[in-house]
Formats: sequence, structure tokens, C-alpha cells
Amino acid sequence: MSKVAFIFAGQGSQSIGMGKDFYENSDIAKDMIEKASNRLGFDFKELMFEENDNLSQTKYTQPAILLVSIIANEIFKSKCDIKPEFTLGHSLGEFSALVASGAIDYLDALELVHKRGEFMSDACDGVGAGMMAILALKDEQVEKLCEEQRALGKKVWAANYNSDGQVVLAGSKSDLESLVDTFKESGAKRAIVLPMSVASHCPILEPAVEKLLPYLESSIKDNFETPVISNVTGKAYSTKAEAIDLLAQQLTKPVLYKQSIQGNMDQVDYLIEFGNGAVLKGLNKKGVSAKTICVNSMDSLNSVLEVLND
Repeated sequence: MSKVAFIFAGQGSQSIGMGKDFYENSDIAKDMIEKASNRLGFDFKELMFEENDNLSQTKYTQPAILLVSIIANEIFKSKCDIKPEFTLGHSLGEFSALVASGAIDYLDALELVHKRGEFMSDACDGVGAGMMAILALKDEQVEKLCEEQRALGKKVWAANYNSDGQVVLAGSKSDLESLVDTFKESGAKRAIVLPMSVASHCPILEPAVEKLLPYLESSIKDNFETPVISNVTGKAYSTKAEAIDLLAQQLTKPVLYKQSIQGNMDQVDYLIEFGNGAVLKGLNKKGVSAKTICVNSMDSLNSVLEVLND
């Protein structure tokens, strides 16, 4: 029997129409979307299936991504009894990983990440926050350049280590824009300021930490069926106390996604990505020996089950 891990993407994986195939073909999806809408007080079908501006606002983006990820995971679990060696998520995806591990109910998680999005937006309000992707520079070069620029008064930090040669920065949008040429002159193939109004995983989000803690305390259970890999450490945890501490730190510390995958992939044959699109499969093309397969539609679910049953 193949050994697997369940993995979940974060912000950036959203799109209009996300989850619609599941909704139209699964009673599980219909029930979960109806319960989610009742719990949070807005219509997830409208948010995810119809053209609107809300899906780009982080307080709505986060629960939408989590919901589709968990719907995909629940439908998968209804079709087979395959258990993961661990669960892992990228940024927001770590909350989906917690749901998949049994450590938090999906409705509680939806409310939690909705609040998380609000607190992140509040912390960045009036700051001129932003993020920028750097391609084809070594991690050490990116870190050295950020450190040098901070010494000059710039607010720039490495926020996401996505794959070999891809690091995302967070900080002041104007500072990031001013450094595009600096990074290119240092050898970056591209330095792309992203269309984001928050600065995730950097000290700008410090005000959000204390606000989030009570929601973490009230939502997370000491009931881990499988370990979760932390974005902050790249290592597994399996207790409520660890989860609260690490998820609070996650707001202001970089996402070690690449390190988490590369440090744990020898435990599994397949990484199964649940949710909209195939963002993590794209990131896993470099330096990852385990194969990534995606459950993002009913057809892809059937294909994944065929692969795992071979």
C-alpha cells in the first residue's frame, strides 16, 4: 500500500468557480457549503461561484480556500480508508491540515480563518503593505539583501520559501517596489510585486497575534489523528499547546514550505494536494522526489484513487 501525505494550498489558489464541480456532483459538498454559509452568515455559493470582489478580500478568501480543500478531502475519505502519514499546508493551508488531522472541526476552522483574515487586514491597514516574488536567487542571497535593506530602513522580509529559486518577500509595498532593480541586478530572473494588500508572515502582522490567540485556544482540540508539519519549524507537532504556539508564530515568521516538504518527503510515496487548482504541485516540481497528485474535481478524485489502488 502506498504511503501518502495530505497537503493543502493557501492564498493565491482561489478562483471564481472553485468547488463548483464538487457542489454539483456531491451531496457531501452541498451539505458542507450550506452549513458553512449558515455558520458564517454569508453565501459561499455566491462567494465562490459568481463574479464578485469579495473573493479577493483575505477575510473571505481564507474561508473559501479552506472550505474547498476540506470538501475535497472529505469526499476522498468517503471513497477510501487511506490514512496519511502526516498533513501539511502552505500558510493558510496549515489550518486545512489541522482539520484533516482531526484537531479542529471544519466549521470552527472556517470561523477561525475568517477572523484571521480580518486581523491580518487590520494590522496592514494604513501601512501600505505588499508582497513580492523573487525568482532564481538562492535563499542566502535573498536573506542577505533583505538584511542589508533593513539596515537602511527598508521594511522587507523573506516570507515564503516556496521552492528552490522561489522566495516571496513581505513588507512595505513602496519599499518592495523600490528594490525590484536591486534584486534583478543581483541576479534574480524576476522580481514581481504581487497584487496583495497584506504582508503575510512578517513583523507587520504582530498586532494580529494577540487577537488570534483566543480563537486558537477555543477552536483547536487535543485530538490529533495524524501529525501536522509546522510552517514555522518544518517539523511535526501533535498537541493543542504546540498548535497554538506555532500558529501564532506563523503570522510573523516565514513559511518554510520547501524545507517542510523536502525534510519529510522520504516518509511517503505520494503527496495528495486537496483543493482548488494545483499550486503546490507546481511548487513541488523542484527538489521533491515524492509525486504530487491532486484532488481538485470529481474526475481528478477518480484518477487519484486509480493511482493509489494500482
